[in-house]
Amino acid sequence: MQAFLKGTSVSTKPPLKDRVAATAGSSGENKKAKPVPWVEKYRPKCVDEVAFQEEVVAVLKKSLEGADLPNLLFYGPPGTGKTSTILAAARELFGPELFRLRVLELNASDERGIQVVREKVKNFAQLTVSGSRSDGKPCPPFKIVILDEADSMTSAAQAALRRTMEKESKTTRFCLICNYVSRIIEPLTSRCSKFRFKPLSDKIQQQRLLDIADKEHVKISNEGIAYLVKVSEGDLRKAITFLQSATRLTGGKEITEKVITDIAGVIPAETIDGLFAACQSGSFDKLEGVVKNLIDEGHAATQLVNQLHDVVVENENLSDKQKSIMTEKLAEVDKCLADGADEHLQLISLCATVMQQLTQNC
Repeated sequence: MQAFLKGTSVSTKPPLKDRVAATAGSSGENKKAKPVPWVEKYRPKCVDEVAFQEEVVAVLKKSLEGADLPNLLFYGPPGTGKTSTILAAARELFGPELFRLRVLELNASDERGIQVVREKVKNFAQLTVSGSRSDGKPCPPFKIVILDEADSMTSAAQAALRRTMEKESKTTRFCLICNYVSRIIEPLTSRCSKFRFKPLSDKIQQQRLLDIADKEHVKISNEGIAYLVKVSEGDLRKAITFLQSATRLTGGKEITEKVITDIAGVIPAETIDGLFAACQSGSFDKLEGVVKNLIDEGHAATQLVNQLHDVVVENENLSDKQKSIMTEKLAEVDKCLADGADEHLQLISLCATVMQQLTQNC
C-alpha cells in the first residue's frame, strides 16, 4: 500500500530539479531587456570605436600591443570621450573578467580627500597582481587607477598622490582625467603623458547621431541633426541625451527643431530678435516688458548671455567699438550671475547698455 502511495506521489509531482529548470526558463523568456541610457548603451567598447581622437587612439593602440602603459593625463572639454577611452583601453587590456579586479575608478562624487588617497588608493596600488586571462591573451602585470574629474581634487590630495605614483610604478598605472589641465599641480603633470581631447567636429557628431537614430528607429531629418549638434556645442554626450529625451517626448513622431529647442533650453531666435527690436526702439518701458516676459517664460539668464554674445559678435551692422562695449558688459553680467546676483536686474542692466549703443547709431 505504501509503495503504491509513493508511486502516485512521484508520478503526480515532477522532480525539484525539473521544476527549477522550468521556472528559470519561463522567467528568462518573460524577462525584458533593461532600459539603458543611450549614452551608456553606445559608449565605445574598444579603442577603435573612439571618435575623432586619432593621436590618443594611435598611442594607446601601440601601448596595448606591447601591454605597457605610461601614467596618463587626459584633458579637454566635457563629452569628448576621455572616460570612454580609458575604460575601453582597460577592457581590452584585462578582459571582462579581470576588469573589475584590476581597475579602481574614483569620480568627483566619491570622497577623494587626502585621507582617501593615503588609504584607499595607496592600499589598492600596493596590491601585486599576477595570472592570465581566461581567453589566453597576455595580461599586463599592473592595475589601473582612474581619477575622473581630477581638477576638483584638493592640492593636498594631489600632492599626496605624487609619492604613490612613483613608489607603486611597478604594479599600478594612474590615469587622471580633467577639464582644465591648469588645475593639476605641476609635479603630477610632469609624471604623466598628456593628451588633449579636441571638441568633436560637427561631421563626426552628425555621423554618430545618425547611426544611433538609425539603430533606435528615430525619425529625424538632417536639418534636425545639424541643429542638435549646434545646441550641444561639441559635447556628444549632451547631444545623445537630447536625442533620447526628444524621442521620448515625441513618441515616435518626427523630431523637429522646435522640440530640440524646448528640450535643450535654448531661447528661440524670434525671442532674441524681439529683445533686439525693443532695444532699438529706445523705449525703456517696452524693454522692461520684454525682459519681464523673458524671465516669466522661464528662460535662464545665463543662456541669454551666451546666445546674445554670439548674436552681437556676428552682427555686421555694429561697429567694433559697440561690440567691445557690449561684450564687456556681457562679461560683467555673467560674473554677477555666477556670484548669485538677481537675474531681472542684471538683464535690465545688460539690455540698457545694448539699447544705449544701438540708439547712438541712429
